[in-house]
Amino acid sequence: MDPKGQAAVVTGGGSGLGAATAAQLASAGAKVAVLDVNMEAAQKVAKEIGGHAIKCDVSDVDSAVAALKEATEKNGPARILINCAGVGPAKRIVGREGPMPLVDYERVIRINLIGSFNMLRLVGAEASKLEPMADNERGVIVSVASVAAFEGQIGQAAYASSKGGIAALTMPAAREFAQFGIRVLAVAPGIFATPMLKALPEAAQQSLGQQVPFPVRLGEPNEFASLVMHIVSNRYLNGEVIRLDGALRMAPR
Repeated sequence: MDPKGQAAVVTGGGSGLGAATAAQLASAGAKVAVLDVNMEAAQKVAKEIGGHAIKCDVSDVDSAVAALKEATEKNGPARILINCAGVGPAKRIVGREGPMPLVDYERVIRINLIGSFNMLRLVGAEASKLEPMADNERGVIVSVASVAAFEGQIGQAAYASSKGGIAALTMPAAREFAQFGIRVLAVAPGIFATPMLKALPEAAQQSLGQQVPFPVRLGEPNEFASLVMHIVSNRYLNGEVIRLDGALRMAPR
């Protein structure tokens, strides 16, 4: 799909991978709605790229419905959805203070997995009604998994569960949405220089980068965004979870 002139929704668009993707979509001519729970961050990105900022909690049905309604009123029905909203707190299943509080596990699953599914179902329902384009394509949905879906480390039980769910969701969603001409994929990033990692001391960042076989560094958000742009434009990509990790395979800790 050529993104020029198409309505795109980017969740978690206020920072990191989402902000970089929103910027590249806007540069390609897409009409971008930047969704984030942090409205100040969303507004900052939207102002920089000429997009439209909308506050949205992807895990809340009413919030998601209202955000997509506003996005549609502003840009038209979305043909492109990029699910970048997510959290990644580290906590052991059984730590020094006992078992992980169930609410902590539920929060990660609700935001990362249920939130992605929530947006996928809502955007998919609307995109299925749109006029088909080349190859009868109506839309494309890309969600963010993680290498933790395959090699989750100690302390990543909740995060790895949520990202493993996104990886497992990709194929059945792609098969179901094929009848509508909507492609569904996921990207599984390795260690990227997102705001969360940038907050670490420089020595810690360099140590993490040294774990990557090649190139020996952290990934850049623009590299993630470039892959998403290729996925959007390449109509034969579908049902795949693509690792973007410099050949990294995570150690237990």
